[in-house]
Amino acid sequence: MIRRGISVSMVSVLLAFLFAGAAWPAPLQKKSISLEDAKKAAAAAAMEAKKNKWNMAIAVLDDGGQLVYFERIDETQIGSIDIAIGKARTAVAYKRPTKALEDALNSGQPAVLSFPNTLPREGGLPILFEGKVIGGIGVSGGTSSQDAQVAKAGVDALNQ
Repeated sequence: MIRRGISVSMVSVLLAFLFAGAAWPAPLQKKSISLEDAKKAAAAAAMEAKKNKWNMAIAVLDDGGQLVYFERIDETQIGSIDIAIGKARTAVAYKRPTKALEDALNSGQPAVLSFPNTLPREGGLPILFEGKVIGGIGVSGGTSSQDAQVAKAGVDALNQ
């Protein structure tokens, strides 16, 4: 008798969990940049840099600001490594090109300098998919406009 009572109770609990689970909403699904896409973006960016004979560091980050792929062309200054990563992280964090923050700073808004972990220099771009930020690319090693040109080549490669 006790065994039967336990079995019926167990079945009741299992059924309750099954039916309750059916009412839960599906987990949130989101897209993030894949390693394959990060390599594709970096390759296109590196090709643009090499075409112009610019030595550059190229960083591709995911939507959480974590490094997915990094490439440094030979003879690129070591300081450009952290700058490229910082530009990409800034583009992801603020969901906009880093030039927007540089422009704000240059137009007399020094508060930009107080934003944590922010690098307000042109050359960082968010990577978008269906209107959502899925990653970012940051480039350093040339002038700001050169860095931006190379980063754009990386983003454009993903939009083709």
